[in-house]
Amino acid sequence: MMMNLNCSLIWRPCDPKQGLKPLLLKQNILINFNLLHKRCSFVLTRSQNFRVYCEAETKEMQIRKFSPILESMLISGNGVLLSKECTTVPDIWRTCAEKFGENLALIDPYHDPPTNMTYGQLEQQILNFCEGLRVVGLKPDEKIALFADNSCRWLIADQGIMATGAINVVRGTRSSAEELFQIYNHSESVALLVDDPAMLNKVSGIFHSQVAIRFVIVLWGDKSSITNAEALEMPIYGYKEIIDLGIESRTTLLRSEDHRKQYTYKAISSDDVATLMYTSGTTGNPKGVMLTHKNLLHQITALWEIVPAVSGDRFLSMLPPSHAYERACEYFIFTHGVENVYTTVKNLKDDLRRYQPHYVISVPLVYETLYSGIQKQISSSSTVHKFVALLFLRISLAYMEAKRIYEGKCLTTNLKQPSYLVSIFDWLWARIIAGILFPLHMLAKKVFYSKIHSAIGISKAGTSGGGSLPSHVDKFFESIGIMVQNGYGLTESSPVLAARSPSCGVLGSVGHPIRHTEIKVVDAETDAVLPCGSKGIVKARGPQVMKGYYKNPLATKQAIDENGWLNTGDIGWICPPHSRGRSRKAAGVLVLEGRAKDTIVLSSGENVEPSEIEEVALRSNLIQQIVVFGQDRRRLGALIVPNKDEILLEAKRSSVDADTPELSREEVTRLLHRELRKWTAQCSFQVGPILVIDEPFTIDMGLMTPTMKIRREKVVSLYEEQINNLYK
Repeated sequence: MMMNLNCSLIWRPCDPKQGLKPLLLKQNILINFNLLHKRCSFVLTRSQNFRVYCEAETKEMQIRKFSPILESMLISGNGVLLSKECTTVPDIWRTCAEKFGENLALIDPYHDPPTNMTYGQLEQQILNFCEGLRVVGLKPDEKIALFADNSCRWLIADQGIMATGAINVVRGTRSSAEELFQIYNHSESVALLVDDPAMLNKVSGIFHSQVAIRFVIVLWGDKSSITNAEALEMPIYGYKEIIDLGIESRTTLLRSEDHRKQYTYKAISSDDVATLMYTSGTTGNPKGVMLTHKNLLHQITALWEIVPAVSGDRFLSMLPPSHAYERACEYFIFTHGVENVYTTVKNLKDDLRRYQPHYVISVPLVYETLYSGIQKQISSSSTVHKFVALLFLRISLAYMEAKRIYEGKCLTTNLKQPSYLVSIFDWLWARIIAGILFPLHMLAKKVFYSKIHSAIGISKAGTSGGGSLPSHVDKFFESIGIMVQNGYGLTESSPVLAARSPSCGVLGSVGHPIRHTEIKVVDAETDAVLPCGSKGIVKARGPQVMKGYYKNPLATKQAIDENGWLNTGDIGWICPPHSRGRSRKAAGVLVLEGRAKDTIVLSSGENVEPSEIEEVALRSNLIQQIVVFGQDRRRLGALIVPNKDEILLEAKRSSVDADTPELSREEVTRLLHRELRKWTAQCSFQVGPILVIDEPFTIDMGLMTPTMKIRREKVVSLYEEQINNLYK
């Protein structure tokens, strides 16, 4: 800001030695001549008064927030004390560039242009984008919306925003324009970054004239594809334009000390908010979760014990960046010099074969899809091949079951330990069974499983988070020698709270709490801490717990108590400590049973966890999606989206209208009823009436969250009339 100052000043010195130091205006405003570009004349009168006539022009000092390590070269020599430890997320890139400068950091093959980037190049791009944002007017602590999908430029934009001291508000492109408008408005964002022109065209109608947008940045694509760009009446920049502006400004600052002295420098604090992440909103409206640099840095430093990545390892990245799990893991893996490949759901199968990743970070749905694909290939093979493959799988499943017993990695809710005699017999019997099956298991690995490995890679581990991993999928991957490390967390906890480690993978659990994290299980009504093995509400405390919900102190107070415990809203229990027996190494692992809000209370007063039934039902090839309902009803019901191809195959096998290209709804319902009874026979509750749904639940319909979880309440509400008819 430029400020012109015309003034008359009178100075009466008490000390002749004082000289022309700070002068006092008649209005008692302190003026320091060092800050003034001045034209002054001095008149000395006989009364020893100086009369100073001064015309001055001054600049208001701008505050420039910075990441202490990332921008150390620019800041050094400006009187700023620099830290040697990372206090902000963007600080990691300076360290990464020093350690792995020439190593390939990322591959982004599906955008135009396809991009490969080393760690040194990545750091420079982040610095240039950060400076470009300052040039176009982004100020510290302001919010800026980042509505884009995962890509190398998303990462650069995300980190560039954080490095300015501003706060990014993230969401993927699959959210509706109305939801994006709500998030932009609620977050008080001042500017907008979008994935491409198509994304801007999607939101411009509802955004235009309803919210203030200082500028727009388009990360990918040609600005000429923007519809009615002139009518938007705001500056629109392309990615390269921001980079070029940043390069020019950084060059000037590095070369000119006068330019650097225009700013008051202030380091970004680790307690400053880094990002606003709006919850998926499976129930109610999304809430803005305030995550600080400290929250995210905890994840970066703690996750190596779960995923011991080393320089040169290759990761495959496909989750949307609005998924906190993907985001934290991506920051973490880069600090260890890995190579990250960006892929899409469409290209996942080909890229698994092409890139042979050491690790895949994903959600349960992806592992379920891989499992279904392998099972489909087995089912469609010749009779002999199918028989051999299924026999090998049964052998390997039995072998791994015995192995878990003698290794002491089985779950139990029993507080009482088994006797020494029972423990020894159990261990000995499991060793004998495993010893018999081991040669056949190794033969299966060589003959059959090796082909699966060459098709999907994942030579070290797949990590799963963001939802419940079905037990049959978990056991399948374990049996074929692919480690899937199941984890648990929430957006409100940055997100990881617990995860299975490579050395202690207890199936059915989400592992032990990660470093510096406390977990307890409490009674839902009294809040009393429950003993191990008892089911209750899971609460967590640690440095990763959010600062709160943006502009929602009431919701924050409901979520986090005065002692810092976060109410996760999940139902679970902790495995009791045993020193012997088949559960001796499972002590302290957390087991989840579902969401407290999802619990169905039947008219009989019985409580039902629908996720248990849904998980078992999804093992059927005939069922693509299922939502169990029955609140205040006599019995449970289900909405089912069938797998149409598998339904037709099953009909042919059952000789039901074998030549008919399409089955009647009654016949589909009958087949699904039979399938449900088969798979849920061991469940405590059975499903009664079912409603067949033709179209899958999707994100675009608003029936799934961006993290691919079904919005149960919205689905049930949408089909409320049909559900009521089922009970008549």
